[in-house]
Amino acid sequence: MPTTVFTIANQKGGVGKTTTAVNLSAALADKKIPTLLIDLDPQANATSALGVEKQEGRSLYGPLRGEAVALAMVTPTGIPHLSIIPSEEDLAAAEIELAQTENYLARLRGVLEPVRASGEYRAIIIDCPPSLGMLSMNSLAAADYLLIALQCEYMALEGLGQILRNVDRLKTAGVNPALALGGVVMTMFDTRTSLSRQVVEEVKKHLPEKIFASVIPRTVRLSEAPSFGQTIFAYDPLSPGATAYRNLAKECIERFGLKD
Repeated sequence: MPTTVFTIANQKGGVGKTTTAVNLSAALADKKIPTLLIDLDPQANATSALGVEKQEGRSLYGPLRGEAVALAMVTPTGIPHLSIIPSEEDLAAAEIELAQTENYLARLRGVLEPVRASGEYRAIIIDCPPSLGMLSMNSLAAADYLLIALQCEYMALEGLGQILRNVDRLKTAGVNPALALGGVVMTMFDTRTSLSRQVVEEVKKHLPEKIFASVIPRTVRLSEAPSFGQTIFAYDPLSPGATAYRNLAKECIERFGLKD
């Protein structure tokens, strides 16, 4: 089976992007789908959320500079079927250095080619920084599908338009003509407010085929779990957040044909 690369992006921070990357990866792994999570954010939140120690020289910084190979950076997570390429602060330098290299938007795609070719992973999920800088643009250039984590608030809709315009630019410029919007994950849904429902309805109106039915609730348990270095499934497996991410994983498996 071929490897499918997803990038989870949003130029806004605090929208549940990393929470989605970590818990979707773990939920796919739980379904015995070999999954690799790539932490491309210099803040390394996905790395610490899985309880993985940050180690010098284990991020994609070296491979992006042509000084190492990505497969050598793969680190076990302690969760069966889930590995990670962790992040560290040196990735912040890559934002600046990439702009000075030849073919700068395609660097990550080249770095990941041997990982895809290895056939070790069915799904690769890239967690991006909360900006549309060099690292995020590289992840869009390397992905088959973009998954957008979108907070249930009105300002989020403006950000949605911005990221979709960037996808169009990458396709038009021939950087990644095959890139497709895989779906929109509505996060931080507050059942007590009509605003959350209105935002979901608005996105449904614009992107009816792309919005996932699984809506991620705003819960304290989801925000607590990373501080213990745990996924929501280890921290509170019966919580509404755990149920929502299990359902999202099922949708992804079906939508993208991730099982044989």
